[in-house]
Amino acid sequence: MTRHPASTLRSRYVEQAASDLEKNHQRQRELAEELRMLKQEEALLADILSLAERYEGPGDQSPPAERRRDEAPAPATRTKKAGAKGTSPRPLLGDLLAELLGGHHEPCPAKELRDELMAAHPKRNPTPQVVRNTLESLVVKGVVRRHKQRRSVRYTLVRPGSTDPGRAG
Repeated sequence: MTRHPASTLRSRYVEQAASDLEKNHQRQRELAEELRMLKQEEALLADILSLAERYEGPGDQSPPAERRRDEAPAPATRTKKAGAKGTSPRPLLGDLLAELLGGHHEPCPAKELRDELMAAHPKRNPTPQVVRNTLESLVVKGVVRRHKQRRSVRYTLVRPGSTDPGRAG
């Protein structure tokens, strides 16, 4: 036997190891991103739970724990005091989503709302899960109505004086 097959086998092992290493690094990057998103979701869910515990009913228009960590203003505006010049906090994600829903006359899916949000506010980039969780927190507050049809969930803004017998929950 010649050494040629051994060197070919060795080069295949080297190529395979390099390929496996690259796949491993790619998977690590994916998992790091997933972990970041899960931490963001955990913070939002903790805030939603806090809101739900403090929610008193339809008359309560401004829950105290409404500002979430993923929506905190930039550091320059975080310490804003009355009378500060040139600083204003970023609008809450829930307020932006409610505003977008106000422009729709038909129930709208969360994905479409997220796309509109990112087009209107390029610096905002919430994950799809954060948008869904925020919409669900608005449902709990009675600001938004959820419409389920099979596996599809769509949302509409609750308009003052509207009575919709088809309210789904």
